[in-house]
Amino acid sequence: MVRVRIKILGSGREVGRAAIAVRDERVPKYLLLDYGVNFNERDEPQLPLHIRPNELAGIVATHAHLDHIGALPLFYTTTKLPLVTTTLTKELSKIMIRDFLKISGYYLPFEETDLSVMLDNVIDVRYGEVVNVGSYSIKLINAGHIPGSAMVHVTTPNLTVLYTGDVNTIDTRLVSKPKLDGLEADVLIIEGTYGNSVHPPREVIEDEFIDAVKEVIENGGNVLIPSFSLGRSQEILSLLYEKIPWASVYYDGMVRVINNIILSYPEFLNKYDLLAKAISTFKLVRGSSERRRIVKRDGNVIVSSAGMLKGGPALYYIKKLMDDPNNAVFLVSYQGPSTPGRRVLEDGVIEDNGELIKARLQWFDFSSHAGKDGLLWVVRNVKNLKKVVVIHSEEETGYELVKSIKEEVGIDDVVFPRNGEEIILDL
Repeated sequence: MVRVRIKILGSGREVGRAAIAVRDERVPKYLLLDYGVNFNERDEPQLPLHIRPNELAGIVATHAHLDHIGALPLFYTTTKLPLVTTTLTKELSKIMIRDFLKISGYYLPFEETDLSVMLDNVIDVRYGEVVNVGSYSIKLINAGHIPGSAMVHVTTPNLTVLYTGDVNTIDTRLVSKPKLDGLEADVLIIEGTYGNSVHPPREVIEDEFIDAVKEVIENGGNVLIPSFSLGRSQEILSLLYEKIPWASVYYDGMVRVINNIILSYPEFLNKYDLLAKAISTFKLVRGSSERRRIVKRDGNVIVSSAGMLKGGPALYYIKKLMDDPNNAVFLVSYQGPSTPGRRVLEDGVIEDNGELIKARLQWFDFSSHAGKDGLLWVVRNVKNLKKVVVIHSEEETGYELVKSIKEEVGIDDVVFPRNGEEIILDL
């Protein structure tokens, strides 16, 4: 019998702040899977629970969103642990964490020098490569979430674990869906962000979105599309170029830097040429004077960070466009609780001044997370499963996914832990 320990340091009955430590008890140390952050209502970063660096053989980072990597430099204030990730995630992490330090550095227990040490200790791999860290053999598999994102397949002499990180199971213009043919694992640790819902067909959402954009600009209005700089912005730009390449489209904010990095790694993209043409054809906004000119003209489409309206140029644009009902604000990203974007959707007002937005407001489901049907597809396609651990999910959603796995897939041993729990599994 093999005893497995899984420490839930973050993402236990919450979305984000992913941090999972896994250990085959016959080996001396844990392997840490992600170490991200969340934000409270005052926009202060919330770190995962602590684990001592000397308890770790190494770390794996699944992708470059802050809720999976934001706290990683903390380990490099005192140690030099190996950090396994894809080549693209390494480059994106540098930009994302550097920007995080610029905005939230006052609250963080690490500095840019620690980020530099972290990057110096990265073992960057491509999908399908196997790398050994201590007693763990690690293989990264495309997760279909954003470019460079990975599921983590971990093997010890006694055990196999698959950790999905954030996963999506449909092809998009940006990334291809995962391939799980023949994959085996004793334990599956799976995200459950949308474990109680099924997303509408992507083609339907895309058609509705493009029709709405065309309607606004053809009637002389401007469209603001606040969007995540990493992943969602590139998906939206690709879609706009494919469907309405004649439109006057601008992109602004950190998306400008992210675009250049992603284009340097074509092997991680599904439709590289489409994104490259979109970026070269559409217009990069270079500064405040150009922003002022854009909002004074009609018929423009503006893709801008930040996706939840927590900062970035999108805040400037929405304040300039909000009073004209001919304009529109189309949200295409997840709107977290207590974020300005959630208040815009629910109350139709901007956070800091409470003024009612007169422009057209609409949200489109471009999620890069699998819905319940996709998550069950993952569970069904991992062979010889003995245990399933659901993380990265709010309580009601997670319980629904646990029930579905038991009833629809037939796996009885499914757990839904809280932060701070250590699951002990005997296999």
